[in-house]
Amino acid sequence: MDIATLLGLFGALGVISASIFMGGSVGTFFNVPSLVVVVGGTFAVTLSQVSLGQFLGSFKIALGAFLHKSGNPVKLIEEAIDLADTARKEGILALESKEIGDPFLDSGVKLCIDGHPTEVVQKMLAKDINLTLERQVTGIKMFKAAADAAPAMGMIGTLIGLVQMLSNMDDPKSIGPAMAVALLTTLYGAVIANAICIPIAEKLTAISADERLNKLLILESIGGIQDGTNPRVLQQLLTTFLPENKREAVLSSDK
Repeated sequence: MDIATLLGLFGALGVISASIFMGGSVGTFFNVPSLVVVVGGTFAVTLSQVSLGQFLGSFKIALGAFLHKSGNPVKLIEEAIDLADTARKEGILALESKEIGDPFLDSGVKLCIDGHPTEVVQKMLAKDINLTLERQVTGIKMFKAAADAAPAMGMIGTLIGLVQMLSNMDDPKSIGPAMAVALLTTLYGAVIANAICIPIAEKLTAISADERLNKLLILESIGGIQDGTNPRVLQQLLTTFLPENKREAVLSSDK
């Protein structure tokens, strides 16, 4: 579970809630028609941009922002080098008895054991990477679309409230409360966009980038294992996927 995402999301909502409670009149900030306009309108506008399946699937993708645990590229390199060393000394079939932690690496090794040509294995794994990234991009677009729609629906709700207020100005005392209710939709839209949708979209973008890098590292590893590349040479190649400050530690660990 990603603690940073939980702390950030609930921290932002907590700060907003605390400022409301400290104001004393909590009920003033709750208005059902305003919620219907913003929440319902945001859902409807977002749904109109994608299919129903993509819309429902985006909620599962969103869980990745809280539950996703990125693979450690250093450990992936160590595991790949161990597999490459075994395959070079004992043959590719010796990998059948190996327990492999990463599912994508495991599927690639199994394709090698089954005797598929290198180009076929590379094509199948690359296709897997592309389709996975496409699904993630769809989820990211959903939350970015919601982030765009929420403030717009908030403004629409405010305009509706202002029209209703201006059409009934016989009682001057009602203008203040009516204006407050009208502004609530803008508040709801801003909170949904900036405290929920945008952070989740950005987090999913970062997760997708990390996952893409790890899978490309694995793709390179599988190619080296299948071609019988010297483990030391493969290690140097795979460390290029790491930040420079981590490369030396990996290369020196086997010296």
